[in-house]
Amino acid sequence: MTSKPVLWLCRKLSKATEERALRDYDVRLNTEDHVFTSDEIIKMSNEVDAILPCHSEVFSADVVAALSDRVKIIANHSVGVDHCDLEALKAKGIVVTNTPDVLSEATAEIAMLLILGAARRASESDRLVRSGGWNSWGATFMVGTQMTNKRLGIVGMGRVGRALMKLVKGFDMEIHYYNRSRLSPELEQGATYHNSIEDVLKVSDFLSLHCPATPETIGLMNRERLALMPKGAILANTARGSLVDEDALIEALASGQIAAAGLDVFVNEPGGNSAFFELDNVFLLPHIGSATKETRDAMGMRALDNLDAFFAGNEPRDRVA
Repeated sequence: MTSKPVLWLCRKLSKATEERALRDYDVRLNTEDHVFTSDEIIKMSNEVDAILPCHSEVFSADVVAALSDRVKIIANHSVGVDHCDLEALKAKGIVVTNTPDVLSEATAEIAMLLILGAARRASESDRLVRSGGWNSWGATFMVGTQMTNKRLGIVGMGRVGRALMKLVKGFDMEIHYYNRSRLSPELEQGATYHNSIEDVLKVSDFLSLHCPATPETIGLMNRERLALMPKGAILANTARGSLVDEDALIEALASGQIAAAGLDVFVNEPGGNSAFFELDNVFLLPHIGSATKETRDAMGMRALDNLDAFFAGNEPRDRVA
């Protein structure tokens, strides 16, 4: 009887994912949901054939160099792979996969929540009611920004960006977007394409970020670009915290150049940036873009599908390195 490949689930995953993994692999579970250090990842690599990590496990060039040659595949439980040095992993002969498609709608829903929450002062209002401080009402009380008939800019018109575009159709928003390449008319659905980020920013009453974190996009929203947006614009980010220069955004929020922001991701995670905590005009979430039961099950299944294909001698569907 052929022994099963040894698979390490780096974090506690959905029940359905863990049950399927236990059925098909010799699994090393993380029942306490411990976040492993680089040294612990390297040590564990001596015991396993495959690793199924989340975004919290970082495979830098140094970590990759020290990984055991036993590891043959890293099947990520995420779409983003900026926690993996793909060139180093490729050079070491380790296959890398991700989980696209299955979390687009869930993440777009969170983007919608962030846009609405920021525009209508949701966190500020919630705090007021909970604190017992709501003791008056007037025509100028908690006035926010209306989305209907405004212009929405989307940076990165991949699966999530297009899912958001569908969600906002009911708000009669005018959609403008920047992407590395223009979409086909069928996918574009009447949205206006711009061949530079700067041109999109100039017309964006609302802006939602949906591009990956790459050397080219880190710090994308800096002081200069924030200043290009219409005064009083609203920014939402569900992609990666590193896309935004947080100091620049805090300045823009304090000055009113940016009226409000909705953020699900931060440069430093977990924890976020405490400077945002002092601002009423920021709606904050703890990186929960894909956090629905349906999506987390689907992500786990997609990662296991990639592992199954690899160990069957086939090309994994979602190979990125």
